[in-house]
Amino acid sequence: MLCVARPKRNGENSAQGFRPVLRQTAPCMFRKPKSGGVGRTPLGSEIPSRSKDHPTTLAPSQPEQARGPQPDSQGRAERVHRGTTMTTACFVGIDVSKDHLDLHARPDGSAARYTNDPTGIAALLARVGERAPERIVLEATGGFEGAVAAALAAAGHPVAVVNPRQVRDFARATGKFAKTDAIDAAVLAHFAEAIRPEVRALPGAEAVALAGLVDRRRQLLEMRTAEANRLALATARVATSVRAHIAWLSKQLDQVDKELAELIEARPVWRAKDDLLQGVPGIGPVVSRVLVSELPELGTLSNKRIASLVGVAPMSRDSGRMSGTRSIAGGRAGVRSGLYMAILSAVRYNEPIRAFYQKRRKAGKAIKVAQVAAMRKLLVILNAMIRDNKPWTPNVATA
Repeated sequence: MLCVARPKRNGENSAQGFRPVLRQTAPCMFRKPKSGGVGRTPLGSEIPSRSKDHPTTLAPSQPEQARGPQPDSQGRAERVHRGTTMTTACFVGIDVSKDHLDLHARPDGSAARYTNDPTGIAALLARVGERAPERIVLEATGGFEGAVAAALAAAGHPVAVVNPRQVRDFARATGKFAKTDAIDAAVLAHFAEAIRPEVRALPGAEAVALAGLVDRRRQLLEMRTAEANRLALATARVATSVRAHIAWLSKQLDQVDKELAELIEARPVWRAKDDLLQGVPGIGPVVSRVLVSELPELGTLSNKRIASLVGVAPMSRDSGRMSGTRSIAGGRAGVRSGLYMAILSAVRYNEPIRAFYQKRRKAGKAIKVAQVAAMRKLLVILNAMIRDNKPWTPNVATA
């Protein structure tokens, strides 16, 4: 029952004033939405709209889109003034697969599908150009997103290529458990609107070529290691084939190393960075090339951000009185693997890093914990060297 006030009528005693009027409403003020999602209908949605007889009756609540844009990540929201129309920002999500590009735009909810080829990318660019979006978000899909991301960036659009794990966690947090290409595109658009991920410059053609050669070297090395492991149990005839394959892989590794050296020598910026990195005891040409190709942010970020980006910053797991074990997670696995190999040498031949490592071990830290701490220490030193363009000296490590 809903109680509303009614003004007095002619002939009624003035002492009575306003009399309450009981109005029958629906028995339940909250109901499950018709869309099937879990939630509650806002209070007042079951109350009839304002009428002549009952001017104080509340009107039904407006749907979410009619209430205007929601606040952004910093709590700001656009104001819609009565009698005026304000344009809202557009956010686009693009789900990339091998064959298709699924586009979804917010807040109007328009969607389209294009082929993942030059013709489809051109049509997508024309569609996006009409909307002038504030943010376009794509997932990193192992390389299939490269062509469309490069085309969008070349056209001047703000593109952010994000980690798929972050988007999946965001989808679960918003109640989206189903997964299709169209749903993923809608989730990406919602992610762009709610999170506003940072837009970073995409690597150029030479940087992509350098990263590709580094990846190819890693693949060849893994294949050669696998063949060497098979050789121990191979029969005589099989061993001949395995040895021939190992010899071929070794030649391919030498060729890739030669191409990497030529590519770095052709770029003065990369050559200068490579010289600084290889001047540090424990870092050789392989680790240096990994850092140059897979960590271009080195020297441009703060120590905390570069450690978090690589994934060597310990993460807290505390709740109430419980203090959980700190551990590392995420980051760039290739860079982290390179730093680990460098630390195995640095704790023997790099005096400041060795002293730092031994101090942690004497304090009772486990070997892996001390190694990760030394990796973070080495990364911070390298970050400062590249930032200040200073060569290695023992004083740099203690500064």
